[in-house]
Amino acid sequence: MGFEGRTVLVTGGAGGLGQAIAAGFAEAGATVAVADVAGGAYRVDVADPAAVASMVQAVHADLGGPHVLVTLAGGSLGTPRDLADIGPDDLDLVLDVNLKGTFYCCQAVAPLMAAAGGGAIVTCSSIGARQPSPVTGVPYAAAKAAIGGLTRRLARELGPSGVRVNAVAPGLFLTPRLAERFAAMAEAERREVLDAIPLGRMPELREIVDPVLFLASDAASFITGITLDVNGGRYLPP
Repeated sequence: MGFEGRTVLVTGGAGGLGQAIAAGFAEAGATVAVADVAGGAYRVDVADPAAVASMVQAVHADLGGPHVLVTLAGGSLGTPRDLADIGPDDLDLVLDVNLKGTFYCCQAVAPLMAAAGGGAIVTCSSIGARQPSPVTGVPYAAAKAAIGGLTRRLARELGPSGVRVNAVAPGLFLTPRLAERFAAMAEAERREVLDAIPLGRMPELREIVDPVLFLASDAASFITGITLDVNGGRYLPP
């Protein structure tokens, strides 16, 4: 899964998963552009479509491509889990960053990839879109479920131009942010999470890095429009 000569744009690349995935692409030979509201070479708020368009053009001018886009910017963003505690601003924030941010990034790179004869986009859904999560709330579940539909529709629309679009749906990877939430859960809730994973353990970061690299690589050249579940069997689709 070599990426020599390719520019990979990773949004949310300053976060826990983002750093690991960016490093994985770099080790595979890619030129990696990290975009994040909190750091990275390209600072951007993905909820701002004009800022996203400007960032993508900057990456194109500086590094070429992008040949691969990985949209990791998102999360529950510190919003409440329980329905009664969720306010309108919480809902807007989660939808704006997770769903709209993914859309804006895909919309901005699509013409560049099409002009280059193709490319690969990997979006980020979640096990929280597949089944109720003990960690995150309704806005997160709704946003991540919508990313599945967005991914399939983009795969259909962009396929003729050689652009593949797939999603990963990670389980609970204990980045520092999620580790804090997991530790704050009741012991019974934590045990319930572990007991629901057939593999019987929490994942290592490399176990999301490799699936993302695979979907972005030529090894997946005839795969588009799927959501790849990476959760140790906690969610088993029919």
